[in-house]
Amino acid sequence: MSTPASPTKPIAAKVLVIGHRGASALRPEHTLASYAVAIADGADFVEPDLVSTKDGVLVIRHENEISGTTDVAAHPEFAARRTTKTVDGVTLTGWFTEDFTLAELKTLRARERLADVRKANTAYDGQFSVPTFDEMIEFVAAEASARHRVIGIIPEIKHGTYFRGIGLPMEDSVLATLAAHAYTRTAPVEIQSFEVRNLKYLHDKLGKNHPNVRLLQLMDDPEQHPADDSSVTYRQMMTPAGLKAIAAYADAIGPSTRSIIPLSKDGRLAPVTPLVHDAHAVGLEVHPYTFRPENRFLAADFRNASGDDARNEAGSVAEIRAYLATGIDAFFTDDPALGRQALDGGLHAR
Repeated sequence: MSTPASPTKPIAAKVLVIGHRGASALRPEHTLASYAVAIADGADFVEPDLVSTKDGVLVIRHENEISGTTDVAAHPEFAARRTTKTVDGVTLTGWFTEDFTLAELKTLRARERLADVRKANTAYDGQFSVPTFDEMIEFVAAEASARHRVIGIIPEIKHGTYFRGIGLPMEDSVLATLAAHAYTRTAPVEIQSFEVRNLKYLHDKLGKNHPNVRLLQLMDDPEQHPADDSSVTYRQMMTPAGLKAIAAYADAIGPSTRSIIPLSKDGRLAPVTPLVHDAHAVGLEVHPYTFRPENRFLAADFRNASGDDARNEAGSVAEIRAYLATGIDAFFTDDPALGRQALDGGLHAR
């Protein structure tokens, strides 16, 4: 395992644990139950992915295609809504949030997306509805009040250009929703996107009047490019020049963990890249995604012999600590309790 010759320290005042879609290792993702577990387990921030309904309401799903995260296929009244679309260059067949009103979506129930891996989570299938962004904010506000601590919200705008192209732009709706709730007018919020132009738009729109709202430039596979800009790859965005350009409109970057410490051919950790160092040099924090506790998602250094789909809590904690040593400022994890343990040395007391 390699470490930088000159280890980088975080530039954030406090390294943050981000509940990725809540505590998605323990409850179906993007449900209020998942957020509840994440908060109870010590997450500093919880993450909603935002998509739009037909009537322009922001709802929380990982993707606008919902066959894998809801029971929509079991609803005969919606069978005719199954269709094929191209979203950000990817052709998908299924059911899409933009073809449903909020009232219709509220008749659906959430399902575990990784049912083959997280079999225990399937026990909760059918119990939870699809939350709106408003409902999630109200829930987090109530939890923050009850627990006497501030809990941040880190929403991701999904497929911004696609939704704008079908007459359902989300950026202004996100800002209006944040402004409509007393909690999000002061609590820490960090808006994420894999696209560039919407973050630049938000940067200009926010100005200096929203000191609690920051912006996070997400980064996908290095050879891919943002859906709204085919002239640049994420690899180019990760260079010193690319990072300097990002620093003009964003506060942090969100690369994959493997962009910071890649894996070698044998699946073990390879030498650390200069990404954290270079980002810090231009004032950008680094918030990588995503640490998952099952063996199949861990670097080979940390797996045990209990099987690919088995939870490996010790291995996950050890992997997170290896990345913490690179100087990251926050991190996304499907299991915030393990993130808290990696960071603080002990499990969070509920």
